Amino acid sequence: MKLLVIDRDGVINEDRDDYVKSPDEWVALPGSIEALARLHREGWRVVVATNQSGLGRGLFDMSTLNAIHLKLQRAVHAAGGRIDAIFFCPHAPEDHCDCRKPRPGLLRDIARRFGLDDLRGVPMVGDSVRDLQAAQAVGCQLHLVRSGKGERALAAQTPLPQGTLVHDDLAGFADWLLAQPAGS
Repeated sequence: MKLLVIDRDGVINEDRDDYVKSPDEWVALPGSIEALARLHREGWRVVVATNQSGLGRGLFDMSTLNAIHLKLQRAVHAAGGRIDAIFFCPHAPEDHCDCRKPRPGLLRDIARRFGLDDLRGVPMVGDSVRDLQAAQAVGCQLHLVRSGKGERALAAQTPLPQGTLVHDDLAGFADWLLAQPAGS
């Protein structure tokens, strides 16, 4: 199975310091929707894994999050693609759950739902060190995009996990992935 996991805010859509709290605030990054559609058309199963602590903080409710994700899915569908699943952590950081990245619980849930023992070698695209830490814990192939918080992650003193590949944005990642020889 050609599976890949992608963070949402800062990778697919604009990230906001005050959280994406409504469908109107959800704005796709240039080229991201087309990249998702291309990946789908090339046989990749696209799964979104996102921390959504705005739920736990009471900034929006479940119906609003569903409306935001419906907007995302409709945009990808209109471009000829599909998102196979969206997994999210609804907890605030002080909840100390296992599903909030950098912990790997959300990614382990994805593996279980897709009938996989693990996610070794599955590409994971994020814009923060915490995305990479969660992905590293389950053996994913690590990809950081410069969009969203990516530039800040690169400028920080915290080293990126070994083997992390850096791309300008999701479209750059898609270009890289689709240029790889089959089976690599």
